[in-house]
Amino acid sequence: PSDNISAAVSVGQASGKNGRDVLLAIVIAYEIQCRMCDAASLRAGGWDHVTYGALSSAMAAGKLWDLDADQLEHTLGLAGVCNITTRQTRTGQISDWKACAFANAARNGVFAADLARRGLTGPFEIFEGPKGLIPQLNLGGLENTKLGGGGDFMIDKTYIKFWPAEYHSQSAIDACLRLRPQIEGKAIEKIHIGSFEAAVSIIGSEPEKLRPTSRETADHSMFYCCAAALVDGDVTLATFDDDRLTDAKLLDLIDKTEIVEDAELNKGYPKGIPNDVTITCADGTTVNERVDFPRGHAENPMTDDEVVAKFQRLADGVIAQSTADALVEQVMKFDTLDAEQVTRLFEFEVL
Repeated sequence: PSDNISAAVSVGQASGKNGRDVLLAIVIAYEIQCRMCDAASLRAGGWDHVTYGALSSAMAAGKLWDLDADQLEHTLGLAGVCNITTRQTRTGQISDWKACAFANAARNGVFAADLARRGLTGPFEIFEGPKGLIPQLNLGGLENTKLGGGGDFMIDKTYIKFWPAEYHSQSAIDACLRLRPQIEGKAIEKIHIGSFEAAVSIIGSEPEKLRPTSRETADHSMFYCCAAALVDGDVTLATFDDDRLTDAKLLDLIDKTEIVEDAELNKGYPKGIPNDVTITCADGTTVNERVDFPRGHAENPMTDDEVVAKFQRLADGVIAQSTADALVEQVMKFDTLDAEQVTRLFEFEVL
């Protein structure tokens, strides 16, 4: 749901809101998207989660533009009727569009809120109408969805990726890195990964994931990510450089890896993201590690220092170090920023 943040910041800048206003809009967006995701799965019907993202970013924008209840209803109608997206974005060979899918949905959500504030009406009964989202997309769980309150908010239950790879791979990467010191110098004969349905379906079963030919496909391949973790001892942005995609060491380990859906591990999802990795070596050594809550999970959260370190790694070579340091300082006190400071927050040059 972090893709909602840029939409909220953008509208906050345009509407002259302060940091606390923008944070409230972000909390609202997280609440709406995550509650809908938990209530009714889009993936099960072949639809992409950014369908919900258009609605959540639209409501964040509507909040920042101080829309009334009727305008917000029209905002939902305008955002929902024309932003139904298919899961093909994340299926098979993954293209550049994957990185744009939610940005497009958020852009369209902001557009819907802007139209509503200017007086345009949208379709009524966007959820429950005879041709609304619930009957058309088979989203029966949405009828009784309730937003949080009293301190029970979804933003506190979301995760941060410790490694720059698809989220369901995080626990498998973690397990491989824990096992690596135990098999150092040994020849790996077989890697067995027991996993849960969502992970197997998304990143552990398609033939394209066995021989990824793009960064986008590689970081959505549990085969590739685990092989890199075992070979390199880490997974970084450089892991997905073009020259690594044909690395013989990685491809050899991929060919020795099997990923199997496990009914017991299915029980642990979505509370956790359980992956169970067993590595068998040529000399007979067998090691095993199961990880349910990798670093960054709500049950195993990253510290502020770890989040800042991740940002600094990703910013290196993209923006100046002084700019990165200034951004960290401003973001860490975001709730105290006035409207002018929010407006100027991202005024900097890319290297």
